[in-house]
Amino acid sequence: MRTVPRIALLLALFSFTTLAPGQQSTSSSTQATQFLQESLAALVGNTSVTDVTVSGTARRIAGSDDETGTGVFKALSGTGSRMDLSFPSGPRIQVYSTSVDGPAGNWSGPDSVMHSVALHNLWTNHSWFFPAFTLASFLNSQNSSVVYVGQETKDNQAVIHLSASLISPEASAKTAKFIRHMSQTEIYLDAVSLLPVAISYNTHPDNNAALDIPVEIRFSDYETQSGVQMPLHVQKFLNYSLVLDLQFQSTTFNSGLSAANFTVAAGQ
Repeated sequence: MRTVPRIALLLALFSFTTLAPGQQSTSSSTQATQFLQESLAALVGNTSVTDVTVSGTARRIAGSDDETGTGVFKALSGTGSRMDLSFPSGPRIQVYSTSVDGPAGNWSGPDSVMHSVALHNLWTNHSWFFPAFTLASFLNSQNSSVVYVGQETKDNQAVIHLSASLISPEASAKTAKFIRHMSQTEIYLDAVSLLPVAISYNTHPDNNAALDIPVEIRFSDYETQSGVQMPLHVQKFLNYSLVLDLQFQSTTFNSGLSAANFTVAAGQ
């Protein structure tokens, strides 16, 4: 697949803006929108959440590496997210942000060398550890499409399956198709509580946007904290293998995080 020019991608990403609750793309189905609204209400109720900080234990599995350490995760709605992991092998950091200069992201491993995230991997919502922000990003965007796929069984659990993606009405047909695919996110809600059970999307090698690598985030052990339903157990799967297993022990909402907390440094 030929890479879409950077300016086209940036323009499309800029269109993924937050609007007043209830303002929807005409491409979203009424049924899907209602499920998203009800799920978000189940998560946060009447509580206004602008930022979240969670911390706890983190287990990392990568091939023969299997180690346990600690993690701190921060997110500011519509602005950015940050993950700081500490393991015996060394620290690991990921930072994402969206600003007037466009979306950006970087990561570093134990050597502390910063690497830039490829532009085609900046389409999905990176506050994956806090599902309320992921749902809100699609619900409150003028250029998103959410459709109802149906009722299914996932891991022996009855779920409601929604499929969400970004749309770009002013882009060419080829670019619009690329944008929709890069941003496509599958959302699975518990059929009774409507709390998110899992969210899945694709990531891609830096040099090959055409190769899809499945990512799935699973949420469990919900607990009410400050009026918000918070999943205390979050697992991240890459290509169907568990790579990160998180047990959150501390949660803080609305601590006053700002864009400065999500500064993306220049990377290689």
